[in-house]
Amino acid sequence: MSRYEVSLAPSVSIPLLGMGTWKLQGKPCEKTVRTALEIGYRHIDTAHFYENHREIREAIRGFPREKLFLTSKFTPSQLENETIAKSCGRALKELGIDYLDLYLIHWPDRELPMKSIAKELEQLQAMGKIRAWGVSNFTIRHLKDMIEWGFSPAANQVEFHPYLHQKELLDYCNQKNVRLIAYRSLGMGALVADPIVEQIAENHGKTVTQVLLRWAVEKQIPVIPKATSKKHLEENFAIFDFKLKKGDVEILDNLTFQHRFCQSPKFDFDYQ
Repeated sequence: MSRYEVSLAPSVSIPLLGMGTWKLQGKPCEKTVRTALEIGYRHIDTAHFYENHREIREAIRGFPREKLFLTSKFTPSQLENETIAKSCGRALKELGIDYLDLYLIHWPDRELPMKSIAKELEQLQAMGKIRAWGVSNFTIRHLKDMIEWGFSPAANQVEFHPYLHQKELLDYCNQKNVRLIAYRSLGMGALVADPIVEQIAENHGKTVTQVLLRWAVEKQIPVIPKATSKKHLEENFAIFDFKLKKGDVEILDNLTFQHRFCQSPKFDFDYQ
């Protein structure tokens, strides 16, 4: 495992920097993912809901599979018409691969038979169809239910940035060996214009984007920012040649307004 990766599950590590592909489709998606791989990205994050598996398949064609880390996610609505095994098989076929590195439950949903879903995911892992499985957008209460049932998700992909510094969730995940993965690291662009973050970036001779990504990475949190140009892909990639000062981290940690840019009506419930 390199210093640019962190552990995810036994014999599985995940790059600290990846590329998100939400709202990327068609030729722009294929071109952007290919450019990212040429720059040095190895983690590509997608989902059934994004409807871009086929574009990613073309982008990764010819690239050594063992050097890639591919994440996909399935949604509750899919399970109305197909099993998880069939859903996973469809993802593998669309991506043109034999296995996923990480397969996530996209959202918590009280209508899902979560125990049976977790069992099916464990079976897919045992079969080698996925190397690890996890969840996305789960709160502590959802994770507690899952863990009390005897299941151990490897990851929880959530919105995480200085405006939504979910420290309690991060601490709980670290305690339970659940790797927190951050999306919306730039706060939908709002944080890029924050004068406090701008000053920290200026002090380091870096961009605000690089400071925000570095803030998460220094907490051992993998990030998956989306970019649509080579310039921004390269900017996001250049975060491993500097380190934030302790005072910078404290300022960013306490910047939170507990503002969530990605809302869900499904957070406030227990599975139990």
